[in-house]
Amino acid sequence: MNVARVLSPDAAPTRIVHVVQGEFVVSAATDVVLTTVLGSCVAACMRDSLAGVGGMNHFLLPGSLAGEGVELERGVHAMELLINALLQAGARRERLETKLFGGARMMKNLSDIGAKNGVFASEFLRQEGITCCGSSLGGQQARRIRYWPVSGKAQQMLLGANVLDVFEREMKVAVAPAPAAASGDVEFF
Repeated sequence: MNVARVLSPDAAPTRIVHVVQGEFVVSAATDVVLTTVLGSCVAACMRDSLAGVGGMNHFLLPGSLAGEGVELERGVHAMELLINALLQAGARRERLETKLFGGARMMKNLSDIGAKNGVFASEFLRQEGITCCGSSLGGQQARRIRYWPVSGKAQQMLLGANVLDVFEREMKVAVAPAPAAASGDVEFF
């Protein structure tokens, strides 16, 4: 399930907005900082500097737990939702720039879902002609990311090796059934 939050420039004084797995947030507010914690998941931090709007998503491909078509569909869906929300907020596709984070290998004896996530995100940007101006993908540690969507500033803090709870939460979502086909209904949150 993907959940969207679009914050207007006159949003509440809350400065820190946490983005959890399956979510994306877009903001044009200069006082907003988007944060997330990533294990094998990937976050795309994307913005249009001229329009003064940016956002972040947080997604996990199911890896070998589902068919390849489901993997790609989930990843493409997460990226397109973020891109479309940015375009609706005034961004132009040809000006988008992205920073990618995450994709760690959290468990040595399981398939490397994190690597698959990172390869997917990088390849998606390349195929779509969207500039990737930086990335920190792979490794074996979880990360805490802070991203200022208007300025494009990003900070990463590597977390200690004892963060298996991040991996366990990701695996619960990874084995969840794929979303049902769209019926034409619109659901508002």
